[in-house]
Amino acid sequence: MSTLPVSRSRLKHYADKVAVSSEPGLTSAQLFLTNKDLQPVDAARRRWGSWNFVAFWIADSANINTWMISSSMITAGLSWWQSWICVWIGYFISAAFVCATGRIGARYHIAFPVASRASFGIWGSLWPVFNRAAMACIWYGVQAWIGGECITIMIEAIWPSYANIPNGIPNSGTDTKNFVSFFIFWLLSLPAIWFPVHQIRHLFTAKSIITPIAMIAFFAWSINRANGIGPIVNQPATVHGSELAWGIVKGIMSSIANFAALIVNNPDFSRFAKSTRSALWSQLFAIPCGFAITSFIGIIASSSSTVLYGETIWDPLQLLRRYLEGASSSERFGVFVIGSGFALAQLGTNIAANSVSAGTDMTALLPRYLNIRRGGYICAIVGLLMCPWNLLSSSNKFTTYLSAYSVFLSSIAGVMLCDYYFVRKGYLEVKELYSARRTAPYYFTYGFSWRGFTAYIAGILINIVGFAGAVGRKVPIGAQYIYNVNYFAGFIVAAAVYYLLVRFFPIPATSRVWNEVDVDVDNLTVAYEGRSLSQDEEQPAPEEEEAIMSKKDHDKVYTIL
Repeated sequence: MSTLPVSRSRLKHYADKVAVSSEPGLTSAQLFLTNKDLQPVDAARRRWGSWNFVAFWIADSANINTWMISSSMITAGLSWWQSWICVWIGYFISAAFVCATGRIGARYHIAFPVASRASFGIWGSLWPVFNRAAMACIWYGVQAWIGGECITIMIEAIWPSYANIPNGIPNSGTDTKNFVSFFIFWLLSLPAIWFPVHQIRHLFTAKSIITPIAMIAFFAWSINRANGIGPIVNQPATVHGSELAWGIVKGIMSSIANFAALIVNNPDFSRFAKSTRSALWSQLFAIPCGFAITSFIGIIASSSSTVLYGETIWDPLQLLRRYLEGASSSERFGVFVIGSGFALAQLGTNIAANSVSAGTDMTALLPRYLNIRRGGYICAIVGLLMCPWNLLSSSNKFTTYLSAYSVFLSSIAGVMLCDYYFVRKGYLEVKELYSARRTAPYYFTYGFSWRGFTAYIAGILINIVGFAGAVGRKVPIGAQYIYNVNYFAGFIVAAAVYYLLVRFFPIPATSRVWNEVDVDVDNLTVAYEGRSLSQDEEQPAPEEEEAIMSKKDHDKVYTIL
Protein backbone atom coordinates (compact mmCIF):
# COMPACT_ATOMS: atom_id res chain seq x y z
CA MET A 1 0.00 0.00 0.00
CA SER A 2 2.88 2.37 0.70
CA THR A 3 4.94 1.49 -2.38
CA LEU A 4 3.57 4.29 -4.56
CA PRO A 5 4.14 7.14 -2.06
CA VAL A 6 7.64 5.82 -1.35
CA SER A 7 8.41 5.66 -5.07
CA ARG A 8 7.17 9.20 -5.56
CA SER A 9 9.24 10.35 -2.62
CA ARG A 10 12.34 8.72 -4.05
CA LEU A 11 11.70 10.22 -7.47
CA LYS A 12 11.37 13.67 -5.91
CA HIS A 13 14.55 13.07 -3.93
CA TYR A 14 16.51 12.13 -7.04
CA ALA A 15 14.98 15.02 -9.01
CA ASP A 16 16.08 17.46 -6.32
CA LYS A 17 19.55 15.93 -6.39
CA VAL A 18 20.07 16.63 -10.11
CA ALA A 19 18.37 20.04 -10.05
CA VAL A 20 20.61 23.06 -10.54
CA SER A 21 20.84 25.84 -7.98
CA SER A 22 18.34 28.68 -8.25
CA GLU A 23 17.25 31.75 -6.36
CA PRO A 24 15.16 31.04 -3.24
CA GLY A 25 11.48 31.93 -3.25
CA LEU A 26 10.73 31.07 -6.87
CA THR A 27 7.37 29.60 -7.77
CA SER A 28 7.03 26.34 -9.66
CA ALA A 29 6.47 28.20 -12.94
CA GLN A 30 9.50 30.44 -12.39
CA LEU A 31 11.69 27.37 -11.88
CA PHE A 32 11.07 26.74 -15.59
CA LEU A 33 12.09 30.29 -16.45
CA THR A 34 15.34 30.92 -14.65
CA ASN A 35 18.47 29.65 -12.99
CA LYS A 36 21.88 31.18 -12.33
CA ASP A 37 23.03 30.83 -15.95
CA LEU A 38 19.89 32.56 -17.26
CA GLN A 39 19.80 35.49 -14.85
CA PRO A 40 21.53 38.77 -15.80
CA VAL A 41 25.31 38.61 -15.48
CA ASP A 42 26.59 40.31 -12.35
CA ALA A 43 29.46 42.82 -12.48
CA ALA A 44 32.02 40.32 -11.17
CA ARG A 45 31.59 38.10 -14.25
CA ARG A 46 31.62 40.90 -16.84
CA ARG A 47 35.26 40.48 -17.82
CA TRP A 48 35.18 40.73 -21.62
CA GLY A 49 36.88 43.92 -22.75
CA SER A 50 37.28 45.21 -26.31
CA TRP A 51 40.45 43.19 -26.94
CA ASN A 52 38.76 40.02 -25.71
CA PHE A 53 36.11 40.48 -28.40
CA VAL A 54 38.80 41.19 -31.01
CA ALA A 55 40.63 37.99 -30.02
CA PHE A 56 37.32 36.11 -29.99
CA TRP A 57 36.47 37.05 -33.58
CA ILE A 58 39.99 36.60 -34.90
CA ALA A 59 39.94 33.16 -33.33
CA ASP A 60 36.48 32.40 -34.66
CA SER A 61 37.34 33.56 -38.17
CA ALA A 62 40.39 31.29 -38.34
CA ASN A 63 38.52 28.09 -39.06
CA ILE A 64 38.03 25.69 -41.94
CA ASN A 65 34.35 26.56 -42.38
CA THR A 66 35.23 30.17 -43.25
CA TRP A 67 37.93 28.93 -45.62
CA MET A 68 35.50 26.56 -47.38
CA ILE A 69 32.79 29.17 -47.85
CA SER A 70 35.14 31.58 -49.61
CA SER A 71 36.78 28.78 -51.59
CA SER A 72 33.42 27.45 -52.75
CA MET A 73 32.89 30.80 -54.48
CA ILE A 74 35.89 29.95 -56.67
CA THR A 75 34.26 26.61 -57.41
CA ALA A 76 31.10 28.50 -58.44
CA GLY A 77 33.10 30.35 -61.11
CA LEU A 78 34.15 33.66 -59.51
CA SER A 79 37.68 35.01 -59.76
CA TRP A 80 39.72 35.42 -56.59
CA TRP A 81 39.11 39.19 -56.30
CA GLN A 82 35.38 38.86 -56.96
CA SER A 83 35.15 36.25 -54.21
CA TRP A 84 37.05 38.51 -51.83
CA ILE A 85 34.71 41.45 -52.50
CA CYS A 86 31.79 39.16 -51.61
CA VAL A 87 33.54 38.30 -48.37
CA TRP A 88 34.11 41.91 -47.32
CA ILE A 89 30.54 42.96 -48.07
CA GLY A 90 28.94 39.88 -46.54
CA TYR A 91 30.90 39.94 -43.29
CA PHE A 92 30.57 43.70 -42.80
CA ILE A 93 26.79 43.34 -43.05
CA SER A 94 27.02 40.40 -40.62
CA ALA A 95 29.05 42.54 -38.21
CA ALA A 96 26.36 45.22 -38.23
CA PHE A 97 23.71 42.62 -37.37
CA VAL A 98 25.94 41.13 -34.64
CA CYS A 99 26.44 44.52 -33.02
CA ALA A 100 22.70 45.19 -33.16
CA THR A 101 21.76 42.01 -31.29
CA GLY A 102 24.87 42.17 -29.11
CA ARG A 103 23.80 45.53 -27.69
CA ILE A 104 20.81 43.87 -26.02
CA GLY A 105 23.12 41.55 -24.12
CA ALA A 106 25.74 44.20 -23.36
CA ARG A 107 23.12 46.69 -22.12
CA TYR A 108 20.90 44.41 -20.04
CA HIS A 109 23.37 41.53 -19.48
CA ILE A 110 20.87 38.91 -20.60
CA ALA A 111 21.29 35.95 -22.97
CA PHE A 112 19.43 35.30 -26.23
CA PRO A 113 16.82 32.93 -24.67
CA VAL A 114 15.80 35.65 -22.18
CA ALA A 115 15.94 38.52 -24.69
CA SER A 116 13.66 36.60 -27.09
CA ARG A 117 10.89 36.52 -24.43
CA ALA A 118 10.16 40.19 -25.07
CA SER A 119 9.13 39.51 -28.67
CA PHE A 120 7.90 35.90 -28.61
CA GLY A 121 6.42 35.67 -25.10
CA ILE A 122 7.51 33.99 -21.89
CA TRP A 123 6.59 30.51 -23.11
CA GLY A 124 6.53 31.26 -26.83
CA SER A 125 10.26 32.01 -26.76
CA LEU A 126 10.90 28.31 -26.19
CA TRP A 127 10.27 27.61 -29.89
CA PRO A 128 12.97 29.93 -31.36
CA VAL A 129 15.26 28.78 -28.56
CA PHE A 130 14.62 25.13 -29.43
CA ASN A 131 15.09 25.97 -33.11
CA ARG A 132 18.45 27.57 -32.38
CA ALA A 133 19.53 24.76 -30.02
CA ALA A 134 18.70 22.02 -32.54
CA MET A 135 20.63 23.76 -35.29
CA ALA A 136 23.59 24.37 -32.96
CA CYS A 137 23.71 20.66 -32.17
CA ILE A 138 23.70 19.78 -35.87
CA TRP A 139 26.38 22.36 -36.58
CA TYR A 140 28.42 21.03 -33.65
CA GLY A 141 28.49 17.65 -35.37
CA VAL A 142 29.54 19.24 -38.68
CA GLN A 143 32.40 21.18 -37.10
CA ALA A 144 33.47 18.13 -35.08
CA TRP A 145 33.56 16.07 -38.27
CA ILE A 146 35.83 18.65 -39.89
CA GLY A 147 37.95 18.55 -36.73
CA GLY A 148 38.15 14.78 -37.15
CA GLU A 149 39.57 15.30 -40.64
CA CYS A 150 42.30 17.43 -39.04
CA ILE A 151 43.11 14.51 -36.74
CA THR A 152 43.26 12.18 -39.74
CA ILE A 153 45.82 14.38 -41.47
CA MET A 154 47.89 14.75 -38.31
CA ILE A 155 48.03 10.97 -37.81
CA GLU A 156 48.73 10.25 -41.50
CA ALA A 157 51.58 12.76 -41.41
CA ILE A 158 53.40 10.76 -38.70
CA TRP A 159 51.93 7.31 -39.43
CA PRO A 160 51.31 6.94 -43.20
CA SER A 161 49.83 3.44 -42.88
CA TYR A 162 46.86 4.98 -41.03
CA ALA A 163 45.52 5.90 -44.47
CA ASN A 164 45.17 2.19 -45.31
CA ILE A 165 43.11 1.05 -42.32
CA PRO A 166 40.45 -1.44 -43.55
CA ASN A 167 36.90 -0.15 -43.58
CA GLY A 168 34.76 -2.04 -41.07
CA ILE A 169 31.61 0.07 -41.53
CA PRO A 170 30.66 -0.19 -45.24
CA ASN A 171 27.54 1.51 -46.65
CA SER A 172 27.55 4.05 -43.81
CA GLY A 173 28.62 7.11 -45.77
CA THR A 174 32.03 7.09 -44.12
CA ASP A 175 34.78 4.64 -43.19
CA THR A 176 36.54 3.35 -40.08
CA LYS A 177 39.55 5.67 -40.36
CA ASN A 178 37.57 8.89 -40.61
CA PHE A 179 35.05 7.86 -37.97
CA VAL A 180 37.82 7.00 -35.50
CA SER A 181 39.42 10.40 -36.11
CA PHE A 182 36.04 12.06 -35.61
CA PHE A 183 35.60 10.23 -32.30
CA ILE A 184 39.10 11.22 -31.13
CA PHE A 185 38.39 14.89 -31.83
CA TRP A 186 35.02 14.56 -30.10
CA LEU A 187 36.66 13.14 -26.97
CA LEU A 188 39.34 15.83 -26.92
CA SER A 189 36.64 18.52 -27.09
CA LEU A 190 34.82 17.41 -23.94
CA PRO A 191 37.15 19.04 -21.36
CA ALA A 192 36.74 22.46 -23.00
CA ILE A 193 32.95 22.36 -22.39
CA TRP A 194 33.53 22.21 -18.64
CA PHE A 195 34.75 25.79 -18.17
CA PRO A 196 32.27 28.69 -17.64
CA VAL A 197 31.81 31.23 -20.43
CA HIS A 198 33.53 34.13 -18.69
CA GLN A 199 36.73 32.03 -18.36
CA ILE A 200 37.06 30.55 -21.86
CA ARG A 201 38.16 33.87 -23.33
CA HIS A 202 41.75 32.64 -22.78
CA LEU A 203 41.12 29.76 -25.22
CA PHE A 204 40.20 32.26 -27.92
CA THR A 205 43.30 34.35 -27.16
CA ALA A 206 45.53 31.29 -27.64
CA LYS A 207 43.69 30.28 -30.80
CA SER A 208 43.91 33.80 -32.23
CA ILE A 209 47.72 33.47 -32.13
CA ILE A 210 48.39 29.82 -33.00
CA THR A 211 45.84 29.17 -35.75
CA PRO A 212 46.61 32.25 -37.91
CA ILE A 213 50.30 31.30 -37.85
CA ALA A 214 49.43 27.81 -39.15
CA MET A 215 47.15 29.25 -41.84
CA ILE A 216 49.74 31.80 -42.98
CA ALA A 217 52.31 29.01 -43.21
CA PHE A 218 49.90 27.01 -45.38
CA PHE A 219 49.25 30.12 -47.47
CA ALA A 220 52.96 30.71 -48.10
CA TRP A 221 53.58 27.06 -48.82
CA SER A 222 50.77 26.98 -51.41
CA ILE A 223 52.12 30.06 -53.19
CA ASN A 224 55.62 28.58 -53.24
CA ARG A 225 54.38 25.29 -54.73
CA ALA A 226 52.44 27.21 -57.39
CA ASN A 227 55.64 29.10 -58.36
CA GLY A 228 54.48 32.46 -57.08
CA ILE A 229 51.21 34.30 -56.78
CA GLY A 230 51.14 35.38 -60.43
CA PRO A 231 49.68 32.17 -61.91
CA ILE A 232 47.06 32.20 -59.13
CA VAL A 233 45.71 35.73 -59.41
CA ASN A 234 45.67 35.68 -63.20
CA GLN A 235 42.94 33.03 -63.32
CA PRO A 236 39.77 34.65 -64.70
CA ALA A 237 36.17 34.10 -63.70
CA THR A 238 34.46 31.25 -65.51
CA VAL A 239 30.96 32.78 -65.35
CA HIS A 240 29.79 36.03 -66.94
CA GLY A 241 26.80 38.34 -67.28
CA SER A 242 23.78 37.67 -65.11
CA GLU A 243 25.28 34.38 -63.97
CA LEU A 244 28.25 36.32 -62.60
CA ALA A 245 25.97 38.89 -60.92
CA TRP A 246 23.93 36.22 -59.17
CA GLY A 247 27.14 34.40 -58.28
CA ILE A 248 28.30 37.51 -56.43
CA VAL A 249 24.94 37.85 -54.67
CA LYS A 250 25.08 34.20 -53.61
CA GLY A 251 28.64 34.69 -52.38
CA ILE A 252 27.57 37.60 -50.19
CA MET A 253 24.61 35.63 -48.84
CA SER A 254 26.82 32.61 -48.09
CA SER A 255 29.01 34.85 -45.93
CA ILE A 256 25.97 36.18 -44.07
CA ALA A 257 24.55 32.66 -43.73
CA ASN A 258 27.78 31.68 -42.00
CA PHE A 259 26.80 34.21 -39.32
CA ALA A 260 23.09 33.39 -39.10
CA ALA A 261 23.47 31.64 -35.75
CA LEU A 262 26.00 34.07 -34.28
CA ILE A 263 23.74 37.02 -35.10
CA VAL A 264 20.85 35.80 -32.96
CA ASN A 265 22.90 34.40 -30.10
CA ASN A 266 25.52 37.15 -29.77
CA PRO A 267 23.87 38.28 -26.49
CA ASP A 268 25.12 34.98 -25.02
CA PHE A 269 28.63 36.50 -25.17
CA SER A 270 28.03 40.26 -25.17
CA ARG A 271 26.29 39.99 -21.78
CA PHE A 272 29.79 39.39 -20.34
CA ALA A 273 31.08 42.69 -21.78
CA LYS A 274 32.50 45.27 -19.41
CA SER A 275 30.47 47.96 -21.18
CA THR A 276 28.33 48.44 -24.29
CA ARG A 277 31.31 50.07 -26.05
CA SER A 278 33.39 46.94 -25.40
CA ALA A 279 30.97 44.94 -27.56
CA LEU A 280 30.46 47.55 -30.30
CA TRP A 281 33.47 48.84 -32.24
CA SER A 282 35.60 45.81 -31.49
CA GLN A 283 33.06 43.52 -33.12
CA LEU A 284 32.13 45.88 -35.95
CA PHE A 285 35.71 45.98 -37.30
CA ALA A 286 37.18 42.70 -36.06
CA ILE A 287 34.57 40.57 -37.83
CA PRO A 288 35.03 41.78 -41.45
CA CYS A 289 38.82 42.14 -41.05
CA GLY A 290 39.35 38.74 -39.41
CA PHE A 291 37.07 36.83 -41.75
CA ALA A 292 38.37 38.66 -44.83
CA ILE A 293 41.97 37.68 -44.01
CA THR A 294 41.07 34.04 -43.44
CA SER A 295 38.96 34.03 -46.60
CA PHE A 296 41.79 35.57 -48.62
CA ILE A 297 44.11 32.79 -47.47
CA GLY A 298 41.45 30.23 -48.42
CA ILE A 299 40.78 31.82 -51.80
CA ILE A 300 44.44 32.00 -52.80
CA ALA A 301 45.24 28.50 -51.53
CA SER A 302 42.25 27.00 -53.33
CA SER A 303 43.17 28.89 -56.50
CA SER A 304 46.70 27.49 -56.21
CA SER A 305 45.25 23.99 -56.36
CA THR A 306 43.97 24.78 -59.86
CA VAL A 307 47.53 25.64 -60.90
CA LEU A 308 49.03 22.60 -59.18
CA TYR A 309 46.49 19.88 -59.91
CA GLY A 310 44.25 21.22 -62.66
CA GLU A 311 41.22 21.23 -60.36
CA THR A 312 39.92 23.57 -57.67
CA ILE A 313 40.08 21.92 -54.26
CA TRP A 314 37.74 23.94 -52.04
CA ASP A 315 38.45 21.95 -48.87
CA PRO A 316 41.82 23.02 -47.33
CA LEU A 317 42.21 19.65 -45.64
CA GLN A 318 41.91 17.82 -48.95
CA LEU A 319 44.53 20.17 -50.38
CA LEU A 320 46.78 19.61 -47.36
CA ARG A 321 46.39 15.85 -47.80
CA ARG A 322 47.60 16.19 -51.38
CA TYR A 323 50.77 17.77 -50.00
CA LEU A 324 51.51 14.46 -48.24
CA GLU A 325 51.94 12.72 -51.60
CA GLY A 326 55.66 12.05 -51.95
CA ALA A 327 56.42 14.38 -49.02
CA SER A 328 59.75 14.35 -47.21
CA SER A 329 59.98 13.93 -43.43
CA SER A 330 60.26 17.71 -42.93
CA GLU A 331 57.24 18.30 -45.16
CA ARG A 332 55.29 15.71 -43.18
CA PHE A 333 56.18 17.55 -40.00
CA GLY A 334 54.95 20.77 -41.59
CA VAL A 335 51.65 19.11 -42.48
CA PHE A 336 51.34 17.87 -38.89
CA VAL A 337 51.89 21.36 -37.46
CA ILE A 338 49.42 22.98 -39.87
CA GLY A 339 46.89 20.22 -39.15
CA SER A 340 47.30 20.90 -35.42
CA GLY A 341 46.53 24.57 -35.98
CA PHE A 342 43.41 23.67 -37.94
CA ALA A 343 42.33 21.25 -35.18
CA LEU A 344 42.64 24.01 -32.57
CA ALA A 345 40.65 26.26 -34.89
CA GLN A 346 37.81 23.75 -35.01
CA LEU A 347 37.85 23.27 -31.25
CA GLY A 348 37.56 26.99 -30.52
CA THR A 349 34.89 27.55 -33.15
CA ASN A 350 32.81 24.62 -31.94
CA ILE A 351 32.89 25.83 -28.35
CA ALA A 352 32.13 29.46 -29.23
CA ALA A 353 29.52 29.09 -31.94
CA ASN A 354 27.82 25.85 -30.96
CA SER A 355 28.53 24.37 -27.54
CA VAL A 356 28.00 27.56 -25.53
CA SER A 357 25.02 28.59 -27.67
CA ALA A 358 23.33 25.20 -27.45
CA GLY A 359 24.08 25.01 -23.74
CA THR A 360 22.53 28.41 -23.10
CA ASP A 361 19.48 27.53 -25.20
CA MET A 362 18.97 24.18 -23.47
CA THR A 363 19.24 25.93 -20.12
CA ALA A 364 16.22 27.98 -21.14
CA LEU A 365 14.32 24.87 -22.26
CA LEU A 366 14.71 23.15 -18.88
CA PRO A 367 16.32 25.54 -16.38
CA ARG A 368 15.31 23.45 -13.38
CA TYR A 369 17.73 20.70 -14.40
CA LEU A 370 20.04 22.10 -17.07
CA ASN A 371 22.78 24.68 -16.99
CA ILE A 372 25.19 25.76 -19.75
CA ARG A 373 27.69 23.02 -18.91
CA ARG A 374 25.11 20.21 -18.99
CA GLY A 375 23.54 21.61 -22.14
CA GLY A 376 26.97 21.72 -23.78
CA TYR A 377 27.50 18.03 -23.11
CA ILE A 378 24.05 17.18 -24.49
CA CYS A 379 25.00 19.13 -27.61
CA ALA A 380 28.19 17.07 -27.91
CA ILE A 381 26.23 13.81 -27.62
CA VAL A 382 23.80 14.88 -30.35
CA GLY A 383 26.75 15.86 -32.54
CA LEU A 384 28.19 12.39 -32.08
CA LEU A 385 24.95 10.57 -32.92
CA MET A 386 24.14 12.48 -36.13
CA CYS A 387 25.78 11.91 -39.54
CA PRO A 388 27.58 15.21 -40.30
CA TRP A 389 29.68 13.77 -43.13
CA ASN A 390 26.61 13.73 -45.38
CA LEU A 391 26.42 17.53 -45.26
CA LEU A 392 30.03 17.96 -46.39
CA SER A 393 30.09 15.54 -49.30
CA SER A 394 30.03 18.38 -51.85
CA SER A 395 30.37 22.15 -52.12
CA ASN A 396 26.79 22.44 -53.41
CA LYS A 397 25.33 20.43 -50.54
CA PHE A 398 27.31 22.47 -48.03
CA THR A 399 26.13 25.87 -49.27
CA THR A 400 22.54 24.60 -49.63
CA TYR A 401 22.56 23.59 -45.99
CA LEU A 402 23.91 27.00 -44.97
CA SER A 403 21.10 28.74 -46.85
CA ALA A 404 18.44 26.55 -45.27
CA TYR A 405 20.02 27.17 -41.88
CA SER A 406 19.75 30.94 -42.28
CA VAL A 407 16.11 30.97 -43.43
CA PHE A 408 14.77 30.13 -39.98
CA LEU A 409 17.21 32.27 -38.03
CA SER A 410 16.73 35.37 -40.20
CA SER A 411 13.06 35.47 -39.19
CA ILE A 412 13.96 35.25 -35.52
CA ALA A 413 16.50 38.07 -35.88
CA GLY A 414 13.97 40.20 -37.78
CA VAL A 415 11.35 39.94 -35.05
CA MET A 416 13.82 40.49 -32.18
CA LEU A 417 15.58 43.52 -33.65
CA CYS A 418 12.35 45.17 -34.79
CA ASP A 419 10.90 44.66 -31.32
CA TYR A 420 13.92 46.10 -29.50
CA TYR A 421 14.84 49.03 -31.76
CA PHE A 422 11.58 50.12 -33.40
CA VAL A 423 8.81 48.98 -31.06
CA ARG A 424 10.26 49.14 -27.56
CA LYS A 425 13.05 51.61 -28.44
CA GLY A 426 15.46 49.91 -26.08
CA TYR A 427 13.06 49.71 -23.13
CA LEU A 428 12.98 46.37 -21.30
CA GLU A 429 11.65 45.50 -17.86
CA VAL A 430 14.26 42.90 -17.03
CA LYS A 431 12.58 41.47 -13.94
CA GLU A 432 9.37 40.87 -15.89
CA LEU A 433 11.28 38.70 -18.38
CA TYR A 434 11.31 36.07 -15.61
CA SER A 435 7.67 36.49 -14.59
CA ALA A 436 5.01 33.86 -15.26
CA ARG A 437 2.14 36.04 -14.00
CA ARG A 438 -0.64 36.48 -16.51
CA THR A 439 -0.55 40.27 -15.93
CA ALA A 440 3.15 40.48 -16.80
CA PRO A 441 3.94 42.61 -19.88
CA TYR A 442 5.67 39.75 -21.71
CA TYR A 443 3.04 37.13 -20.93
CA PHE A 444 0.83 38.20 -23.85
CA THR A 445 -1.78 35.51 -24.66
CA TYR A 446 -1.25 32.20 -22.88
CA GLY A 447 2.43 33.12 -22.64
CA PHE A 448 2.76 33.42 -26.45
CA SER A 449 3.03 36.48 -28.67
CA TRP A 450 0.89 35.73 -31.71
CA ARG A 451 2.32 38.84 -33.35
CA GLY A 452 5.87 37.52 -33.05
CA PHE A 453 4.94 34.08 -34.37
CA THR A 454 2.92 35.46 -37.26
CA ALA A 455 5.87 37.59 -38.34
CA TYR A 456 8.27 34.66 -37.85
CA ILE A 457 6.20 32.36 -40.08
CA ALA A 458 5.83 35.10 -42.71
CA GLY A 459 9.62 35.44 -42.86
CA ILE A 460 9.96 31.70 -43.47
CA LEU A 461 7.17 31.47 -46.04
CA ILE A 462 8.75 34.09 -48.30
CA ASN A 463 11.69 31.70 -48.77
CA ILE A 464 10.06 28.29 -48.65
CA VAL A 465 9.30 27.97 -52.37
CA GLY A 466 12.80 29.08 -53.33
CA PHE A 467 14.28 26.54 -50.94
CA ALA A 468 12.35 23.80 -52.72
CA GLY A 469 14.05 24.95 -55.92
CA ALA A 470 17.46 24.85 -54.24
CA VAL A 471 17.02 21.17 -53.41
CA GLY A 472 16.03 20.21 -56.95
CA ARG A 473 12.31 20.99 -57.32
CA LYS A 474 11.02 23.01 -60.27
CA VAL A 475 9.81 26.39 -59.01
CA PRO A 476 9.07 29.81 -60.59
CA ILE A 477 12.12 31.90 -61.43
CA GLY A 478 10.88 34.70 -59.14
CA ALA A 479 10.99 32.36 -56.14
CA GLN A 480 14.57 31.44 -57.03
CA TYR A 481 15.56 35.10 -57.14
CA ILE A 482 13.99 35.74 -53.74
CA TYR A 483 15.80 32.74 -52.29
CA ASN A 484 19.09 34.04 -53.64
CA VAL A 485 18.73 36.84 -51.05
CA ASN A 486 17.13 34.55 -48.49
CA TYR A 487 18.53 36.15 -45.31
CA PHE A 488 17.44 39.65 -46.28
CA ALA A 489 14.07 38.40 -47.52
CA GLY A 490 13.32 36.56 -44.28
CA PHE A 491 14.62 39.34 -42.05
CA ILE A 492 12.83 42.22 -43.78
CA VAL A 493 9.49 40.41 -44.16
CA ALA A 494 9.51 39.24 -40.53
CA ALA A 495 10.44 42.70 -39.22
CA ALA A 496 7.89 44.51 -41.40
CA VAL A 497 5.02 42.15 -40.52
CA TYR A 498 5.85 42.39 -36.81
CA TYR A 499 5.95 46.19 -36.86
CA LEU A 500 2.62 46.46 -38.68
CA LEU A 501 0.94 44.02 -36.32
CA VAL A 502 2.17 45.94 -33.29
CA ARG A 503 0.91 49.20 -34.78
CA PHE A 504 -2.59 47.78 -35.17
CA PHE A 505 -2.50 45.61 -32.04
CA PRO A 506 -0.36 47.48 -29.47
CA ILE A 507 1.64 45.64 -26.82
CA PRO A 508 2.61 46.65 -23.27
CA ALA A 509 5.97 47.91 -21.94
CA THR A 510 7.04 50.03 -24.92
CA SER A 511 8.36 53.57 -25.17
CA ARG A 512 7.77 56.57 -27.44
CA VAL A 513 11.43 57.66 -27.20
CA TRP A 514 14.73 55.80 -26.95
CA ASN A 515 14.81 54.58 -23.35
CA GLU A 516 17.38 51.99 -22.34
CA VAL A 517 17.05 51.81 -18.57
CA ASP A 518 19.69 51.07 -15.96
CA VAL A 519 19.26 47.81 -14.07
CA ASP A 520 21.07 46.94 -10.85
CA VAL A 521 21.51 43.28 -11.69
CA ASP A 522 23.83 42.67 -8.74
CA ASN A 523 20.89 43.16 -6.40
CA LEU A 524 18.17 41.99 -8.76
CA THR A 525 15.78 39.36 -7.45
CA VAL A 526 13.26 37.79 -9.81
CA ALA A 527 11.21 36.12 -7.06
CA TYR A 528 7.77 37.64 -6.61
CA GLU A 529 7.64 40.18 -3.81
CA GLY A 530 5.07 39.94 -1.05
CA ARG A 531 2.72 36.96 -1.02
CA SER A 532 3.41 33.83 -2.98
CA LEU A 533 1.11 33.34 -5.93
CA SER A 534 -1.00 30.23 -6.08
CA GLN A 535 -0.66 27.77 -8.92
CA ASP A 536 -3.97 29.01 -10.41
CA GLU A 537 -2.70 32.57 -10.63
CA GLU A 538 0.18 31.44 -12.80
CA GLN A 539 -1.98 29.53 -15.24
CA PRO A 540 -2.90 31.16 -18.56
CA ALA A 541 -6.06 33.22 -18.53
CA PRO A 542 -8.47 32.94 -21.46
CA GLU A 543 -8.77 36.69 -22.01
CA GLU A 544 -6.61 38.74 -24.34
CA GLU A 545 -3.66 40.49 -22.69
CA GLU A 546 -5.14 44.00 -23.01
CA ALA A 547 -8.18 42.93 -21.00
CA ILE A 548 -6.23 41.36 -18.15
CA MET A 549 -3.63 44.05 -17.53
CA SER A 550 -3.95 45.61 -14.12
CA LYS A 551 -4.28 49.38 -13.82
CA LYS A 552 -0.85 49.53 -12.26
CA ASP A 553 0.71 47.81 -15.27
CA HIS A 554 -1.37 49.83 -17.69
CA ASP A 555 -0.20 53.14 -16.25
CA LYS A 556 3.39 52.41 -17.20
CA VAL A 557 2.62 51.20 -20.70
CA TYR A 558 3.31 53.35 -23.74
CA THR A 559 2.04 52.22 -27.08
CA ILE A 560 3.27 53.01 -30.56
CA LEU A 561 0.97 55.60 -32.12
